[in-house]
Amino acid sequence: MAIQWFPGHMHLTQKAIAERIKDIDVVIELLDARLPGSSANPMLAQLTGHKPGLKVLNKQDLADPACTAEWLAHYNALPDTRAIGLDASLTTPARQLVDACHALSPNRGGLAKPMRVLICGIPNVGKSTLINTLSGTRKAKTGDEAGITKLEQRITLADDFYLWDTPGMLWPRIIVAKSGYNLAASGAVGRNAFDEEEVALELLDYLKQHYAGLVEARFKLASDPADIAAMKDEELLEAIGRKRGALLGKGRINLQKAAEIVMHTFRDGSMGRITLERPAEFAQWLAEGQKVDAERLEKKATSKVKRSPKLRRAAPPSEAP
Repeated sequence: MAIQWFPGHMHLTQKAIAERIKDIDVVIELLDARLPGSSANPMLAQLTGHKPGLKVLNKQDLADPACTAEWLAHYNALPDTRAIGLDASLTTPARQLVDACHALSPNRGGLAKPMRVLICGIPNVGKSTLINTLSGTRKAKTGDEAGITKLEQRITLADDFYLWDTPGMLWPRIIVAKSGYNLAASGAVGRNAFDEEEVALELLDYLKQHYAGLVEARFKLASDPADIAAMKDEELLEAIGRKRGALLGKGRINLQKAAEIVMHTFRDGSMGRITLERPAEFAQWLAEGQKVDAERLEKKATSKVKRSPKLRRAAPPSEAP
């Protein structure tokens, strides 16, 4: 099942960013350090154009440190881009943002030319928590679900430093299938847009390959990590449900409840420090998604020509062999 979620307020956010960007010096994109590729909005690059960008891998305390280092190197290699890792709840590291913005736009600063920064990100990535940490006050609403912030807010961090906070925004079509599942697992997608059991199975499929030891340690399945890695996804979900008491009548497993348990333990970090994608993996997923989407568009265009008599008459004759 392809996961898509682009409610109306996100379309309004898109328009607001397009209007605001002409007065912005630096764009901060907050990414989820557990899924840095999937949480990067491909539409943002089109909206922000040539503006210097700061990629912030938030929630790095929940992510695999080795993978975070790979992703930071990946993003720091891009032109006009800096990347840092961050835990938004820590005051001192959060101040790195101010210094990084001045490094990207060194000619801005002072009352005559105040720094103007736009902060963007997917839903539930921690923007509001970060802003509250930076400002030292509770200026932005926070919550462990997608879509808390609905309106653009301007926040003054200093007399010469203005920050515009935008609502969390995805993009109209997620062409990387794995990204849809990872975004749903992280809490970036509204609950009515996906099936918890299906997302949990996709999550377990990745975890058993890369973090089988953490799965065993968290759920105490009394199995060797190698045995967990060899289990079918459905068997692993059932084993977790049985261990956690997610039962129906006659010993049947409540798979819905088991799926919720799996996703909750991933989101709160109690399973351990986990990253769901590496740069090379995501590049492969993206190439596959782009190929499938190109084929879809080509098929759609061909179908449109076949359905329209007017277009058929206007089509040029085929070349002779």
